Formats: sequence, C-alpha cells, structure tokens
Amino acid sequence: MTQLLLTAVIAAFVTTLLLVPLSKKVQKGEISSKQLANSFIFVLIASFILIVAIIYITKIDLHWTIFAYALPIIALLGAIISSGIEQTFKGLIFLLSLIVLGYMLSAPVWNANDKYESAKMEEKVEIEPFDETKTPASVPPRFAENKMKKAFGQVPNTSYYELGNLQIQKVNGEFVYIAPVEFSGFFKWFTGKTTPGYFTMSATDSTDNPKFVQYEMTYVPSAFLNKNLERHIRLQNPTLIFYGEPQLEIDDDGKPYYIRSYGNFISARNGFDVKGIVMVDAATGDSENLTIDEVPEFIDGAVSPEAVSLQNSYFGKYVHGFWNSMFGKKDVKLPSDEGTEANVSPIFNENGEMYYFTDFTSPKEGVDSMLGYSLTHARTGEATYYTGNLEESYMDSQGALDIIEKKFIEKEWQGEMPILYNFYGEASWLAPVLDSNGFLQNYFIVSAANPEISAYGVTPNEALKQYKTALRRGGGSVDGTSSAEEATISGEVVRVYKERVGDYTVVSFLLNTGQNFIVSSQNTPLSIYLQEGDKVVVIYYNTKELFLPVKEMEIEGVVSN
Repeated sequence: MTQLLLTAVIAAFVTTLLLVPLSKKVQKGEISSKQLANSFIFVLIASFILIVAIIYITKIDLHWTIFAYALPIIALLGAIISSGIEQTFKGLIFLLSLIVLGYMLSAPVWNANDKYESAKMEEKVEIEPFDETKTPASVPPRFAENKMKKAFGQVPNTSYYELGNLQIQKVNGEFVYIAPVEFSGFFKWFTGKTTPGYFTMSATDSTDNPKFVQYEMTYVPSAFLNKNLERHIRLQNPTLIFYGEPQLEIDDDGKPYYIRSYGNFISARNGFDVKGIVMVDAATGDSENLTIDEVPEFIDGAVSPEAVSLQNSYFGKYVHGFWNSMFGKKDVKLPSDEGTEANVSPIFNENGEMYYFTDFTSPKEGVDSMLGYSLTHARTGEATYYTGNLEESYMDSQGALDIIEKKFIEKEWQGEMPILYNFYGEASWLAPVLDSNGFLQNYFIVSAANPEISAYGVTPNEALKQYKTALRRGGGSVDGTSSAEEATISGEVVRVYKERVGDYTVVSFLLNTGQNFIVSSQNTPLSIYLQEGDKVVVIYYNTKELFLPVKEMEIEGVVSN
C-alpha cells in the first residue's frame, strides 16, 4: 500500500507541474502568487485522488509505461494554458510524449521476433507411449461442473452463493477438480462476509460424487471493496504486471490459496513473459511473492493457462516475424481453441506433473491437418513442441470432434476436451462425449493418422481395450506401453478363437497357464495356423490386461517367424 501511495504522489506531482501555469501568466492576464499556490495545491490533491481512484476501481498496474498514455493529454493542456518559455517547454514535452506513445503503440510490429524468442520451444518427434494400466484425467470440466451444481445443496445458506471456476490439480496424489463457492452479488457479500468453502471431485472417475469442503474464505474474486481478491493483490503490488485470472490451489491439508501469475512486458507495454506468482491465503489475505523457482510443490498451475495460450500464439505466429504472420504466413501454425482453459487443456503425465496441451493447425481455411502439438509444464513454463511422425499426416483436434459429431449425429452428442495420446504406438485423440445436457455418455478414441480407426467405451480403460482391437483390425501397429515389460512364457494352447478382419486375422488364445493372449497375423503371419493342443513359446507385453498383446510367437512344428 505504501508503494501505491508513493507512486500516486509522484504521478500527481508531475501532473500538477504540467497543468499549473508556473509562469503566472494566462491568456486573460496574470495570477497572484497566492492564487498560484492554491491552484498548485488543489491540482495536486485532485490529481492524487483521481489517480488512486482509477487504480482502486480499475485495478490497473502502475508500471511507468502506463503514464505514457496520459502524458500527451496532460502536456497539451498544460501548454495551452501556459505562455512564453514555459509553453514552449511543455509543448516540447507534448511532442516527445507523442513519439514515445507512437513507439509503444507500434511495438507489436517490431517486437515479434522477441516474442518468438521468449516462447521458443524444444522440438521432439513424439510423446512417450501412455501407460494403459493408468487412467488419464479425462472427466470433462463441463460434466464435473454439472455434478457440482447438483450437489450445491451441501452449501450452507445456498442462496448467497454460486459455483466458481473449476481448476484441476493433484491433491494427495489424486487428480481432482477444485471449484470455489463464490458470492452471487454485492448484497450477498455484504451480508455473508465470507464464503463457506469449495468443492472437490475426481478428474479420473466420472462416477465420483462432488464433496463439499468447509473452509471459510474472505479474499475471493467475487468479494467487493478491499476484500476483492484482485484488488487486494493490486493494492499490495501496484507495479506488478499480471496476466490471467486468479486460480484456486489447495495444499495437501485442504487449505485454499489463490495464486496469480506475474511477469514482464516483452517491450513497450506489449507482450508478456511469466516470472512468478503472488500467493494469497484465501482466509487471512496474507500474500507472498514467489519466483517460478520458489513455487511450493502443492501448486500445479503456477503459470496461468492464459499466459501459456499467449506463448503458444507467439511461437506459432511469429516464426518469421510480424509481416510474415500477416501476409506470406510461411511456417505459420495456429494453436487450436479447443482447450478447456483459455484454449489449452491441462493434463498430467505418469509422474503426476501437470502440463498444458495444445495442438497447432494450418492457417489455411478448411484444412484440419495438425502441424504439431505442444506440452507446457504448468509449474515452470518450459515447453516442448512435438512435430509428430513427419511421414504421416495427423488430424487436428477439430477434425477429431467432427468425427465424434458425425458418429453420434442422431443423438446430438458432442465431444469435448480432445487430448492427443500415444496409445499402443499410435498417435490417438481421446475425447469424452457429452449429450446436449452436459452429461457424460462415453469416451471416444480415434487415430490421428488413420481416422477410420476408432472405438468408444463407457470408461477410458474400456475405450482403450476396444481401441486396441480396432487397431489390429485396421492394420495399425500395437506396441507396448511406456511401463509394460516384455515377458516370455511357454505352454499348451487350450482354446483358440480366430476372427477375419479386413486383410488380416486376429487370433485370441488361452494357454494351460490360465493366461489369455491376442495376436494379429499382420505382425505374426504364422499365427493363422494356431490350433488347440499346440505347444508355443510366446513373447508378450505384460500389460496386466485380460488379453495380453503378443510381440512374437513360436509354434512347435511350425517354422518360427
């Protein structure tokens, strides 16, 4: 608060010097020293009050560049009511301030290369295969929000409140959605003073029911006056540059904190580069400024999704500068707008670390081919761009959603939150499917390289099993997962089931060891000769599934492959 008042005093003093005619001459004559002093004091006080009021109401920053927008007007007014050398001096300030303002307004033209460098990503070909023994965080936020609203009766004095924005994070090793309870208006805040708590719900299990956690919070986005979260943060940090909305984060003990990303302008009040967060205790208002390296472990989304979306646009648009992004568009790629949070989708890797996913497509209209995709670490902001298999053309997220819409066109179901995974060595889109009321119906998986290969199931794992079969039927490659180890077993075949699918045969068989296996003649051609009573040696992937995928197989009496 002290910094705010000091900055406001300095700004008011400069404003007063420019506005008050210190030469004591105006167009209609001279003014006395007493009149001059009174005018100076009046303008100083009025300017101070006006500056503080603007900051308090708008919550705008007091970075020095903000004054470049007001300085030309103030200098012009001061020059008009002054005379002589003072008028000349203030006129010169007016001209210089115009030059500075023009410099700032033209920044997007000349700082495009700096923006691209700030967002430059490490490049790789493909993400690691997904471990099919795990469940992806695939409950769509709209479905979770619907369930939380239906459970809103758990909230005391329900009429005072409404559900806030959802935020996904990891709490005690579990992936959950967090949604604060917010005030529904000024009078409800004036009466209630505090909100009663927040909701949690699993982000991996759609059958989970929302749980209301009681924890009184005073400093929230929906509060008013000094208790308003954004105003509270601004009054304590008047010169910091923020980008993105405040987000609720819960520590492992259930204590709520609000965080907001801050950073620097790329140049001339244009662009943004994240540097850290302001963390606020939602109950007491105690705040702490932390750099990215100092962020506590319980905070998953230190970098706001809005900042990541902005960085993605820099990386995609400004690869060859500003003018190329407008006209030639060589190598330009546009980030998709299918994400669930500010056009990006939060996902977790097998180590429980949160990333923001975005796919990039061509700026050419009518093209649904994906040019690549990015994963940005939500705590550090470090990003990797994946080109995908350059020998194949991948469908983008919008193309995947179009396929889902056509698949369920009669039921009017639609896909949401498409995420690209590496399932069984195949780049694949996974998307939850919701009905028109926002209720989850199934999970749909479609190959990004071969859109004709798709499957769906009531759970992600069920969809994965169906998808594996669809890949074999479609002639796709089914490799092991990132964590499935190869194993070898010998035994006698007890049962065999063969199914002709397209140009290949899918063989399912049971050994006397009690284990079931599945193999395609595409990968193991001689498997078509398998019959009951055969003795075999099988090399397979130990995925812990009911039907284990075979890598290689030898049949006694038949030439090995």
